[in-house]
Amino acid sequence: MRRQALIVVDVQNDFCPGGALPVPEGDRIIKPLNRVILTFSKEKLPIFMTRDWHPPNHCSFRSQGGPWPPHCVQGTKGAEFHPALLKPAEAVVISKATEPDTEAYSGFQGTDLTQRLKRARVGALIVGGLATDYCVKNTVLDGLRNGFEVTVLSDCIRGVDVREGDSARALKEMRSMGAELSTSSKILKLVVGA
Repeated sequence: MRRQALIVVDVQNDFCPGGALPVPEGDRIIKPLNRVILTFSKEKLPIFMTRDWHPPNHCSFRSQGGPWPPHCVQGTKGAEFHPALLKPAEAVVISKATEPDTEAYSGFQGTDLTQRLKRARVGALIVGGLATDYCVKNTVLDGLRNGFEVTVLSDCIRGVDVREGDSARALKEMRSMGAELSTSSKILKLVVGA
């Protein structure tokens, strides 16, 4: 079995209920995701946590002609990881969309994530987080393009669904490109060999 890494995508305050750009029930993924984080940490497997880390004048904001309200601005409470999310000391934080004129829905875009994964001899990615139809989808597709096996945790993702059915279409696209769909319980059995 290829060495696995866990990719936790954008579980930040602004993407959870009460945030500037909330994903409906976004905080509901934290409990099952925490179980996976804890297991990967105990098994000493790599954990990467991506985050939007926008400057105040980011191109994705409506004030700059983008589609979204201001969110995940560098150094604000909204940009912090949700307080209930486990953040092991060894987890590597990957900041994306850090430049005013560049959007990045994928944790690979404009970051050194690929190089870090290869240095860690990782061949397979387990992905959960927010939101299914944006940053999860783009991170998964880039992971596949970069030659990794990718498994999406269906109980550890939630979508925005700006257009009804966006999340379902995103899952279909990810699977059609080669991603597997699984659950946190199934993955935990594989990881610990239970």
